[in-house]
Amino acid sequence: MAVVMSGLVTRLLPETPAQRALALAHFVNAVGSGMFMAGSVLYFTRIIGLPATQVALGLFLGAMVGLIAGIFAGRIADQYGARETQIAVMLAGTAAMTCFLFVSTLVSYLAVSVLVGLVFAADKSSKAPLVRHFGGENLAGYRAYLRSTVNLAIALGSLGAGVALQLDTKIAYQVLICGRALSFLAGAVLLVRLPHVEPSKATAASGRWMALRDRPYLTATALNSVMSLHYAVPTFLLPLWIVEHTAAPKWMVSVALALNTAMIITLQVVLSRNVSDHAAAGGKMRWAGIAVAVGLALMAAAGTQSPAVAIALLVLSMAVYTLGELWHAAASMEYSFGLAAPHAQGQYSGVFGLGGGVAEALAPAVLGLAITYGWPAWLLIAAGFAAVGALSSPLIAYSLRRWRPAHL
Repeated sequence: MAVVMSGLVTRLLPETPAQRALALAHFVNAVGSGMFMAGSVLYFTRIIGLPATQVALGLFLGAMVGLIAGIFAGRIADQYGARETQIAVMLAGTAAMTCFLFVSTLVSYLAVSVLVGLVFAADKSSKAPLVRHFGGENLAGYRAYLRSTVNLAIALGSLGAGVALQLDTKIAYQVLICGRALSFLAGAVLLVRLPHVEPSKATAASGRWMALRDRPYLTATALNSVMSLHYAVPTFLLPLWIVEHTAAPKWMVSVALALNTAMIITLQVVLSRNVSDHAAAGGKMRWAGIAVAVGLALMAAAGTQSPAVAIALLVLSMAVYTLGELWHAAASMEYSFGLAAPHAQGQYSGVFGLGGGVAEALAPAVLGLAITYGWPAWLLIAAGFAAVGALSSPLIAYSLRRWRPAHL
């Protein structure tokens, strides 16, 4: 029996020690992320007393200042060492998240949100070169494995946050913030186990900002940015919708996030198979737009139902929405890595993250229209996602035919 279990665990783990160390760092860091995601919006609105519009403003400012940080952090990782850059970013995250414990006014909230936005953007772009370097021959499979691992961690974190949501006290929410800070610190410690990654000399030789001149990559970045607006549904729109506009209990916030991440854990690798070129990614984007649109319509319908019906609709809507998220993630990862110059992955990921940062900045305002204006806004937003999914494949194919970069 022990031999069987050992063999099963071996098959579930990545092949090399470096891959396992990187995956573990991702996992630990994401546990804290899940805790913070589930409770942060409610902490700032219900405990600190900030209106939802001011919370959205903080998210917007943090994302906007992070746009530049992501590009520079990616370039620094390419040129000076991805491991050291990533460790420094995680230590900065520990300090920035700790500052949230001392927020009491709009000014202090906005200031810390800017710091956290810088860290989040730099984290994404400096992490990408490590994933490419240690991913091995089956890079797509390792990327999907990491995303499943991260979402398992987020599920565990969000379930733990459910206790704080039910207690609904200042101390309970602050425990979540402390957990997020400690997860950054633990991630930094674990990354020390990785071997040093030699900087890329080809990056300097091929131009300082080659990613900013790569039109097909910029096209993919822009389309992905618009589609990425939906990532704020589970963390921003849904908690406010459940707590303030449905008859469902508050713990449905954690249940919805847990369902979302459980589906990603079990289906991400499967749904990412055979997504090895931009054509396959375009097909996934088309299905993603449809699924996200249907999921939003079901969420909206929960607002006028009894508690039992609202719970059922929210569960169904999250399941459909998550399929769209999975298809989008598979397409997004292929665009981010497959269309990038391998020797400048950090720089390219910084540019791709630029699009994600724009989406993160605009998402609360765009999705918040559904809270303010009701059904018409819900349906208009849903139709927008479906349209972007349908247009992605032909637009990127056209861009590649007309402006194919030299490295492809």
